[in-house]
Amino acid sequence: MAQHFSLAACDVVGFDLDHTLCRYNLHESAPLIYNSFAQFLVKEKGYDKELLTVPPEDWDFCCKGLALDLEDGNFIKLGDNGTVLRASHGTKLMAPEALAEEYGGKEWKHFMSDTGMACRSGKYYFYDNYFDLPGALLCARVVDSLTKNNGQKTFDFWKDIVAGIQHNYKMSAFKENCGIYFPEVKSDPGRYLHSCPESVKKWLRQLKNAGKILLLITSSHSDYCRLLCDYILGNDFEDIFDIVITNALKPGFFSHLPSQRPFRTLENDEEQEALPSLDKPGWYSQGNAVHLYELLKKMTGKPEPKVVYFGDSMHSDIFPARHYSNWETVLILEELRGDRDGKPEESEPLEKKGKYEGPKAKPLNTLSKKWGSFFIDSIPGLENAEDSLVYTWSCKRISTYSTIAIPSIEAIAELPLDYKFMRFSSKNSKTAGYYPNPPLILSNDETLKTK
Repeated sequence: MAQHFSLAACDVVGFDLDHTLCRYNLHESAPLIYNSFAQFLVKEKGYDKELLTVPPEDWDFCCKGLALDLEDGNFIKLGDNGTVLRASHGTKLMAPEALAEEYGGKEWKHFMSDTGMACRSGKYYFYDNYFDLPGALLCARVVDSLTKNNGQKTFDFWKDIVAGIQHNYKMSAFKENCGIYFPEVKSDPGRYLHSCPESVKKWLRQLKNAGKILLLITSSHSDYCRLLCDYILGNDFEDIFDIVITNALKPGFFSHLPSQRPFRTLENDEEQEALPSLDKPGWYSQGNAVHLYELLKKMTGKPEPKVVYFGDSMHSDIFPARHYSNWETVLILEELRGDRDGKPEESEPLEKKGKYEGPKAKPLNTLSKKWGSFFIDSIPGLENAEDSLVYTWSCKRISTYSTIAIPSIEAIAELPLDYKFMRFSSKNSKTAGYYPNPPLILSNDETLKTK
């Protein structure tokens, strides 16, 4: 594989929507998401009212890359070889002695090789994007509450979280104005969404003018997708994309067979009959990467058109696009920004306090004091040893499945399309694919243990 990657060499450029093309004001969206679940648990399922109030310092718990063991209520941070680097019971971090007793430097019981590791199962849940993180904090506080009030040692609250998802985010929720999330965003999109900068809008047109086929593939439903795109790109956004796919149900879009997940047409945002194949550009629902690729072959006239896909979720976007479809992948990783300056990004209007926000809540894309770096950590018990630092499992997956990782699309929008990015590969250093800079904490990566 070539050491460099260039957009000019791609025939097709695809995008996820939420937290990729559409960036959220995390100070506002995170408390809103948290509240959408907390209100449901308290009002519909009888959970403790304490869940409704979040002390500002509790937001520090939020960190991408954590796994929740659904049975014992423990959150864990994994090293690249599957050992547990840090763990908490609910929000309470385990002391080194308790960590050693519980996990003992062994591979976590649910850990499998990279390719076999599910991010969602009946036994655990991985948190890997900004929609997920407020739910991680809520689940941790639920564990705290059930432990304190009921002395529980095993937990079965997940079914109530799933019911909360169904209530707030089901396909008809936007149209019916039910739940808390959609009515809020509809009433004041400017509070929760950032418009795409002019540089990004211009860049999308530049890609289009250069003859690239542009795709939008989102798991959001068509009505919410339209609201987002209208706000961030303008009401002519459909002119930009050749193909729009909503309710894509990723990662299944990439992993399922065409017979399991056919494309459907839409009429007034209602899904219509299943299509035996995809014959022309347009707006579709559900679908699969196999039928999409067949259409892309027709549209480009090439037997193997080269596709690159931009996304923020390793689980839903990057891993499946690379593993199942062998597409190039660009990971949107806002932690690259937080890692450099430790401050919230300048474009987030901190003075705009929303009704769900407490004072001094930590931005989700900055370093968690409780969990440490997203990228590396110490081996428990060896904090003072020179060579005790290891890559996290999350960091290993970035260099394994991403072509490059960037803090936002804006970071590359003013580069020429033939700009040559150094890619992640076994031939290059572990930090090669980060643009414009590797995380500061990885700059001394020679001291890291690799397994």
